[in-house]
Amino acid sequence: MRLHTTTWGSGDRIALLVHGIMADHRTWRRVGPALATRGYRVIAVDLRGHGASARAAGPEAYRPADHADDLVETLPAGAELALGHSLGGLALLGAVERLAPARAVYSDPAWHLGDGPDGYRPEFFVRGKLLSRGLVKGFNPRWSDEDLDIEMESVRVWDERSAYGLVDVKGVDMWPARPAVPSLVTLADPSLRVSADDALMLEGRGFTLRTVAGAGHTIHRDDFDGFMSALDGWI
Repeated sequence: MRLHTTTWGSGDRIALLVHGIMADHRTWRRVGPALATRGYRVIAVDLRGHGASARAAGPEAYRPADHADDLVETLPAGAELALGHSLGGLALLGAVERLAPARAVYSDPAWHLGDGPDGYRPEFFVRGKLLSRGLVKGFNPRWSDEDLDIEMESVRVWDERSAYGLVDVKGVDMWPARPAVPSLVTLADPSLRVSADDALMLEGRGFTLRTVAGAGHTIHRDDFDGFMSALDGWI
């Protein structure tokens, strides 16, 4: 599936941005322009079932492999930088060898969806459609009003069936054996997706890891300056 894209800038270098579940390209409203000022042409996608991209036939067509194939079909290979958050980090991992960016950044990636009582529960995300703006603010006290407005709208248009497309990989070991390209992993503090032991494992496999102190899962919204600082040397 070819995805809807949004572009910032017209630089010679290309940066690719891939959002997480329930979001869309608007989550990058500050990151995209910031990279554009650094000379990038920034291309952000809406994953299938999100934003202005098409909806799939059903949950079975929202697997990580489907998202990865969409990225390959939509985005140019050989970009200078590719950055994926959460589900976007999982989709990017599945596409990175084919997209072959010079560098990859994975922001609090969803590379392991636990199968215990605290593991991945699609119903948790589906219930997000019912949350009031006040509750969303309570869960994300550091977000700006604009980010809250964007979140409410992106969740409203999101196809909740896509949450069930991840059930088959719940508890599956999806940790990468090695970085296909030089790769940075930025982590929340604490990260619910990458434990301290997982972080040590990833470092042993050749990934560079940086934690943004005090930031929640959506690091670039919780602490934009901290997120951009964590990218020093990678952008």
